[in-house]
Amino acid sequence: MLQRRTPLLALTAVLAVGILLGFKVRDVSSSTDEAEALRKLQEAFSLISRSYVERVDSARLVEDAIEGMLAGLDPHSVYISAREMRDVRETFDASFEGIGIYYEFIPGPADRDTLAVLMPIAGGPSEEAGLLPGDRIVQIDDTTALGFDTELVQRYLKGPRGTRVTVSVLRHGYSNPLEFTITRDRIPLETVVAAYMIDGQTGYVKLQRFARTSHTELLEAMRQLRAQGMQRMILDLRGNAGGLLEQAWRISDEFLPAGQMVVYTDSRHAGNNREYFATGGGAFETEPLIVLIDENAASASEIVAGALQDHDRALLVGRRTFGKGLVQQQFGLPDGSVLQMTVSRYYTPVGRLIQTPFELGAGEEEYFEAKQTLRDSLEQRFLAEGGLVDADRLGAHLPDSVKFRTDGGRTVYGGGGILPDYLVPLDTLSPALRTVIGKNLDSEFARTHLDRLGDRFRTEWAGRREAFMQSWTVDDATFRAFLAFAEERGVPVVDERPAEAEDEEEENVLVRAEAAEARDEIATRIKAYVARRLFGVEAFYPVIAPLDRTLTEATRLWSAASDLAAARPRR
Repeated sequence: MLQRRTPLLALTAVLAVGILLGFKVRDVSSSTDEAEALRKLQEAFSLISRSYVERVDSARLVEDAIEGMLAGLDPHSVYISAREMRDVRETFDASFEGIGIYYEFIPGPADRDTLAVLMPIAGGPSEEAGLLPGDRIVQIDDTTALGFDTELVQRYLKGPRGTRVTVSVLRHGYSNPLEFTITRDRIPLETVVAAYMIDGQTGYVKLQRFARTSHTELLEAMRQLRAQGMQRMILDLRGNAGGLLEQAWRISDEFLPAGQMVVYTDSRHAGNNREYFATGGGAFETEPLIVLIDENAASASEIVAGALQDHDRALLVGRRTFGKGLVQQQFGLPDGSVLQMTVSRYYTPVGRLIQTPFELGAGEEEYFEAKQTLRDSLEQRFLAEGGLVDADRLGAHLPDSVKFRTDGGRTVYGGGGILPDYLVPLDTLSPALRTVIGKNLDSEFARTHLDRLGDRFRTEWAGRREAFMQSWTVDDATFRAFLAFAEERGVPVVDERPAEAEDEEEENVLVRAEAAEARDEIATRIKAYVARRLFGVEAFYPVIAPLDRTLTEATRLWSAASDLAAARPRR
């Protein structure tokens, strides 16, 4: 099986090509400078074809040779076969139906790569079923997913609306695989998945990806929030795996004055060196702005976050981003296959390389290990303290080579990805919440509970979203019904955890005392899923917000964000 056969980011329903940064298809041209090396390659091919003990597949031999050449480059330079390209183009033109995830392949031994979820699309079937970023899909129905390639992902996960597929995933913090049944559906096209007022002056916008309509959607969301009194804004880019460069530039432009650089590319080929600047007249150039980022924010998200941080335009809160800052172009080969090859690198305005450093030819496994180095050492040491961490505390332990100065003289840090100004650790889930989330009990109960309540309940709340948010609660009877539902779904509700299970998988049971202790959190999650089913995916976010630690911490930093906005020169 070919080892380097797919782009890092892909979408099971659509959007695998054209959504990544900087893609452009070119014809391949040859140069006489490489004629001798090419003759050597041709002679080797001829000798193998004529003299090997068994007949060889010439087409496969060529593909293996291409793979071998790419193996000495970076992890994002890959070969895409003609069949894969046809599937991608057909998918891009087809309806948006499938399970709705961005995914990547994590390298494993003996070509047994693991299919990993980068991001489930908000409002899509995978999010509804309970998949989370970072889940590693190891089985699809009764077939192992280890060693899958793009073609097999399409064959097993793509399908018509209404059909079902069961996946088993490995999830960090859970000892055994978790199983989810996903009903394929139409994939939502919207990229602004939430826009609402947190309070009388604070607007919140969550942008899930950078597609062709993202800039327009963001402008409309800000216009509506302005009409509701927005004077400061939180832009949530967490989990945003990237997308179109043009959209990253246009969105950054709305927050920056004319003439300020958004991003630039650097390459040994002058034709690939580009600079992108703000044009001015943006919709939100002066007011306080906070941007939320995390380890699943990549590419276009990192361009926006880096530009706003470098120009002191926004306060960044969360965790270090993914670190994907290489620009690929697609070079078409005669049979319709494609070399997707890195041609330049992205840098933030002050010169930070977005890409996580790596050694050419080191291989994907080494690259992923390098990407985790800072997260697993210095940053984790500080985050383990459990509270909000000022990035400057880390800076005291970092070499000068990764320190840069913003327009206003603040220190920001390189080393791959974008390090926020304030770091917030991942939430530590209680045993009860681990069970509820791991088994997707909250979402499934919301669905069955609404079915039991029937049309009368839906009619009662139709068009009354704000009233629902303020007054509907999970009462005692509903919570008892939830516990009964858990038992129906094979999760026993017990008075104490069995002694033999203490060091084994915690999420197999719900302990009554633990569930009672976590009742508020469980009730909030149930209400969020009920709201989503009543009013749409956007209604989920304001309900779940009190459980969002990063968002909560960010709302305590408005003084710093306001000082940052006030200190910027006016043009």
